[in-house]
Formats: sequence, C-alpha cells, structure tokens
Amino acid sequence: MDDLDDMDHRIVSALRACGTDPRVAGAARALSWAGEHGALWLAAGLTAAAVDAPRRTAWLRGTALTAGAHVVSMGVKRVVRRPRPAHVVPLVRTAGRHSFPSSHATSAAAAAVVSGTLGVRAAWPLAAAVCASRLVVGVHYPSDIAAGAALGALTARLGADWMRGGTRD
Repeated sequence: MDDLDDMDHRIVSALRACGTDPRVAGAARALSWAGEHGALWLAAGLTAAAVDAPRRTAWLRGTALTAGAHVVSMGVKRVVRRPRPAHVVPLVRTAGRHSFPSSHATSAAAAAVVSGTLGVRAAWPLAAAVCASRLVVGVHYPSDIAAGAALGALTARLGADWMRGGTRD
C-alpha cells in the first residue's frame, strides 16, 4: 500500500502544480464548483427531463440514480475517513474533511453512464474534466477519483434497467 500512497502523493503534487497557471486554476475551480454536491449533473438531468418529453421519466430516474450515487459516496466517506491531501495547498474549500471516495467523481461517472444509456455521449468528456479538476485543485488523490468513478458507474449501471423502463410516459 505504501507504493500506492507514494504514487497518489506524487500525482497530486504534479497535477496541483498545473494549477499555478491562472487559466488552469480558474477552469479547475469552476469545474469543482459546478460539480459540488452533484449540482451540475442534477441540473443537466432535470433540464433533459424538461426538454425530452418522450424520455422524461428515464431522465428523472437517471437523475435520481446520480443523486443516489452521490449520497452513497458520502456514506462511504464517513466510514473510510481518509484525510484529504495535506502535502499541497488546495485551491478550493471543501464541504468535508474526507477524500475517499471522491463524491464529485461518483456523481460525474453516474451522470455519464446515465447519459450514455440514453444515447448522449457528451457527458463523458465533461465528467473526466470534473474528475481531473479535483486533482488540480489539490483536494483528492487519484485513488479517490478512481474509486468514486467506479462507484458512480456501478450505481448507474445497476439502475439502468429501472431507468430504461421509464423511456415512455
């Protein structure tokens, strides 16, 4: 586990160093802020439900899956209690002290799977950018991101049949 911890620390240090460029720091802060508590993904899901009447129920169910994945990640954080990186100065404030798993990554991956299930692939690059932003702002380790993304994708995948059952109103 020491090798993983060492690699986690080195990657965070390297990516946090990218945040010394004001343009990179600004973009990373904006993405982190947008992803806070899954807000970006919940707003996108609700917007899609409002404009895509034939799949409204599926979008609403997918949005519920995304919110549920986020809640699960917060519960896991309370159990694991891994501290956030202390060897770098963060660029943003966080809602909590614990980093594993990344709730931003959880909701981003869940939303990307939900969107992909409904044929919209555009969420993947944005989800990846939100995940990377958490490393650049220095508040997560790569293993936090990987675990969060896996949790979000798994949650959305497990709920995909339920979600698709709502493709017609």
